[in-house]
Amino acid sequence: MRIAVGGIHTECSTYSPVLMTTEDFRVLRGAELFQADYFDFLNTEGISHLPLLHARAVPGGPVSQPVYDAFKAEFLERLQQALPIDGLYLAMHGAIKVDGMVDAEGDWISAARAVVGPDCPIATSYDLHGNVSQRIIDQIDIFAGYRTAPHIDTRETMIRAWTMLISALRSGIRPGVAWAKIPVLLPGECTSTEDEPAKSLYLRLPDIDGRPGVLDANLMVGYVWADEPRATACAVVTATDRAAAKQAAADIAAGYWSERHNFRFGPVTGLLDAMLDIAESATTTPVILADSGDNPTGGGVGDRADVLKALLARGWRGALIAGIADRPAVDACFAAGAGETLMLKIGGSLDPTSPAAEMLVDVVRLDDPGPEKERQAVVRTGAIDVVLSARRRPYHNIEDFRRLGLDPKAVRLLVVKSGYLSPELAPIANPNLMALTDGVVNQDIANLASLHRSRPAFPFDPEFDFAPEAILSARWVESV
Repeated sequence: MRIAVGGIHTECSTYSPVLMTTEDFRVLRGAELFQADYFDFLNTEGISHLPLLHARAVPGGPVSQPVYDAFKAEFLERLQQALPIDGLYLAMHGAIKVDGMVDAEGDWISAARAVVGPDCPIATSYDLHGNVSQRIIDQIDIFAGYRTAPHIDTRETMIRAWTMLISALRSGIRPGVAWAKIPVLLPGECTSTEDEPAKSLYLRLPDIDGRPGVLDANLMVGYVWADEPRATACAVVTATDRAAAKQAAADIAAGYWSERHNFRFGPVTGLLDAMLDIAESATTTPVILADSGDNPTGGGVGDRADVLKALLARGWRGALIAGIADRPAVDACFAAGAGETLMLKIGGSLDPTSPAAEMLVDVVRLDDPGPEKERQAVVRTGAIDVVLSARRRPYHNIEDFRRLGLDPKAVRLLVVKSGYLSPELAPIANPNLMALTDGVVNQDIANLASLHRSRPAFPFDPEFDFAPEAILSARWVESV
């Protein structure tokens, strides 16, 4: 059997003015896919694996349309060259926004369907913060979404989709997809699967998987910072029995709807000044403060210096800020050299409306892995260390700090651009604080501009009636 593999994976805040370009993506072509850890399961005996193209980027602003068009054209050309195939697996995210386009995943998957024809099964894997549309559902046969946030089951989810595709091809039993919209759109920061009620809702999914005729049950939180018609929570079920699929989707949707008023932020949360007051009085370390409004893993620009300015104003001693995306500042540090002192403007290098700060700094350390976009600098001003990166990126893993000779456990206050903390940082936080800061992924959800998303939707509209309605994919209906 011949199975082709590819896709495009990122998340885009429609509130960000900074378009993503080719440089933002890690692009795997052909056999390069086999070298990525998250594709290491592509070794099934008896299968001819046909790797095409997979483009993946840290979340950000909308993708430039010429960039998207070029990726799509290359993917489709590779797909055409791979024909004939028995199946297609697409590793997607679900929350891409292409500048000037609505429903980019629907466009990508529909174009793939047009190439492979109606008889080829298509399996997809999604981030649970992806947005689904009827157009997407109507093109696919298999769907699997993450069940953890923070995401620790990315690879497992991909394997679920892949395994269902293999099983369908070997058994000859073609599954289908049903879905039910849920008019709720909440941020990931208050729907973490480590906290209630999301924890219990997601723990129920394996039981639904076990129902007769059901293969894979999914609860999609959706992506709240996409002002698009398809932005909504939903239930998506892959099954071999249509009635069982519709019932499962309706049950998942009803369960999420019933809990909509009960979602809360997991860590101690509040405005920046209030969180810094708590940090100042803390007698334990390290205090870890999440700068939530500028979180690059949620689509934030990553170049804001709000927290740095606030710490400077307080005369703070003993802080590490990791990090601020500012390529001009990194370049200036490299031009000066380690051990030198210079006046440096930090912040506002990508979005001109982002706050910036200008100060005298010592260049503590430079990291040059090769490509200029990967360079980093550590600077010190007073008793505050700041990690500067040439590109937008998070600092969520211990190795990110170790590479720079830094120990996040040894500082009084660690500031990271994040929402809920990553699985590596959360265990060392003592305490864990989340600041409701400004930015293109800020947590003031009810007051986000809402020009295009479907209404009514909670919390934009606090009270309205809803009864879940499950819909089968057009492909499944037509195959009766």
